[in-house]
Amino acid sequence: MHMKRTFKSLIVLAVGVLSMNAIMAQELQWAKDGNSYYELDQKQGIVQIAPQSPSVVVMSKTQLTPANQKNVLDVASFSFSEDDQKILLFTDTRKVWRLNTKGNYWVYDKKAASLKQIGKGRPASSLMFAKFSPDGKKVAYVSEFNIYVEDLATGAIKKLTTDGSRKLINGTFDWVYEEEFFCRDGFRWSPDSRQIAFWQIDAKNTKDYLMINNTDSIYPVAVPVEYPIAGDAPSPFKIGVVDIASAKTSWMKVPNDKVLQSYVTRLEWAGNNELIMQHMNRRQNESNILLCDTRTGVSKSIYNEKDAAWIDVIQLWDEDYIWGGWDWINNGKEFIWPSEKDGWRHLYRVSRDGKETLITAGNYDVMDIVCIDEKGGYVYFMASPDNGTQKYLYRIAIDGKGTAERLSPASQQGMHSYDVSPNARYAVHGFSNYYTPGTSEMITLQDHKPVDGTSKIESNMAKADKSKSKLEFFKLKIAEGVEMDGWMVKPQNFDANKKYPVVFYVYTEPWGQNVKDQWGVGRNFLYAGDMTSDGYIYISIDNRGTPVPKGREWRKSLYRKIGQLNISDQAAAAREVLKWNFIDTSRVAVWGWSGGGSATLNLMFQYPDIYKTGISVAAISNLHTYDNIYEERYMGLPEENKQDYLAGSPLTYAKNLKGHLLYIHGTADDNVHYNNAEMLINELVKHNKQFQLMSYPNRTHSLAEGEGTFMHLATMYTNFLKQYCPPGAR
Repeated sequence: MHMKRTFKSLIVLAVGVLSMNAIMAQELQWAKDGNSYYELDQKQGIVQIAPQSPSVVVMSKTQLTPANQKNVLDVASFSFSEDDQKILLFTDTRKVWRLNTKGNYWVYDKKAASLKQIGKGRPASSLMFAKFSPDGKKVAYVSEFNIYVEDLATGAIKKLTTDGSRKLINGTFDWVYEEEFFCRDGFRWSPDSRQIAFWQIDAKNTKDYLMINNTDSIYPVAVPVEYPIAGDAPSPFKIGVVDIASAKTSWMKVPNDKVLQSYVTRLEWAGNNELIMQHMNRRQNESNILLCDTRTGVSKSIYNEKDAAWIDVIQLWDEDYIWGGWDWINNGKEFIWPSEKDGWRHLYRVSRDGKETLITAGNYDVMDIVCIDEKGGYVYFMASPDNGTQKYLYRIAIDGKGTAERLSPASQQGMHSYDVSPNARYAVHGFSNYYTPGTSEMITLQDHKPVDGTSKIESNMAKADKSKSKLEFFKLKIAEGVEMDGWMVKPQNFDANKKYPVVFYVYTEPWGQNVKDQWGVGRNFLYAGDMTSDGYIYISIDNRGTPVPKGREWRKSLYRKIGQLNISDQAAAAREVLKWNFIDTSRVAVWGWSGGGSATLNLMFQYPDIYKTGISVAAISNLHTYDNIYEERYMGLPEENKQDYLAGSPLTYAKNLKGHLLYIHGTADDNVHYNNAEMLINELVKHNKQFQLMSYPNRTHSLAEGEGTFMHLATMYTNFLKQYCPPGAR
């Protein structure tokens, strides 16, 4: 059964708004039977809560305090052994690229009432992804690129791999696998606790990007990151199965292209002596589900899919799967699998011999798999057939018969989220829309009613005043007949007989849907002040290629056209907006971050007649510089279509700059490297194009490091916008 997984390390997007799913998931962890949940309580410790029942302390603050120490452990997350008799605690966490996945681990034994640290002798906060064996007798973890197993009864530690290094990675991943496939935890216990399956990534031939740290010492320090750019072959993978008793590894025979290479994006056990994995070719337009006999290492394909553009792995649109998991049903004879093969993202039942049965059907996309309740006979999922800016809970019979039934109340129009218990009895239901702040409540799922009889959400909605919101949604069509969704925030005391400056907020690529009916949308987190009182119109529009639930063709029309189709769609939409009588066409600004920064550059350079002011943050100026998994997925291999890469790169059009440009980049950006900034600077200088530059020393892609950074950034952003796109009606 699939259910929501709880994790506390959250991805904070540049828009500055945490997803409601993430907010709700911080503290809640369901018990295995689904009738209660656990959470960290600052006053009591770890408590177990059953709806409408008093909480029970499972591990007190005293028990969370190690012997001979005064301080209670600062627990980031916890998990239970299969028999619930032991608790694994994750503490003292450290960030690895995006999430805090390194730290220390402790095991609390309920029967012995003992608290012991595991991994003693390893460097502090170096352990990753520690997991109980299914029999609860051992814990395995990764430390410094090797896999270890520790016997909980004796404390004996065994090193299962010995060759790990920064360039030969066991049990976890390199930068690009983590960034683009969300692969972090790279090992899996066998059901019988006798073996561990794991990825090994060989990055020895992958070139390093050298970021320069000029601030932490007198002499600059080079910081290397293995980073394969578009056109470079991926770091080769191997799938190993290591025997716990002997520490002997057997390597699985997984198909691979020795020249182009390929990927394994998911891996789980399919029995004590069998693995199941998703294998993808370098272009990411062919997926094979492989069953692999671990005794012989021989694998066979049971399910093949091809796409003329690319195939999205499930982690890209459903965050629960970033920690692994496979949705087995029918006693392991079948599993649930998503595909866009009929033009929409739907769910299928797939048997071990590759036979499939469609579960969901119709002109709508499955946006998230919420729960697979095989006992109850339903699959619960999120969708929004009629409005791409919203999200609702549906369920459908797991046998594929019947039609989908909407469970989210008709009166609650907006964005919903659900964290469902394993038995599908309860759920934490969250809701917001653009004029109603987000809130959540525990409900009984079958009747969708709050367990305490009083709906916090309905009460919250009753207090919300829609008339006070300055935001409104709109649709517009461009010449090709393409209809796009947008939102607009109008100034206070708006007068349709006057003309106002307009600021467009853009992302435009496959990783950014801006137009959502949720609380916080329309807020410019970088603007130091109030755009509505200052007199700006603020607009965002989702073009083709953005991850909107409008079907495969909408999303994949962008294939090999990043920097082209998304840009022409935005420009065409802007031209329609500029026809509105209250828009001042002489005061038009655009801004964005990362992919939105790239879009800002392309819009300024390709359509200088429209956009007069631009603020670009952490932008890719040359598509060739970005990582191979992302760029090759959406653009194909550069050696096969070099012209598309040139046509999509802002660098190609920099000579056309006419307006006022502010370019911002962190010199320690491990995602979009600073050489993008210097390539762009060179090109602008070459053509005598004047612009303003702000490089933040030793800051990463989020520009979140360093005292005063955000205030400085927001002040500079706001002053630049006010200077070159003056606010107020005229």
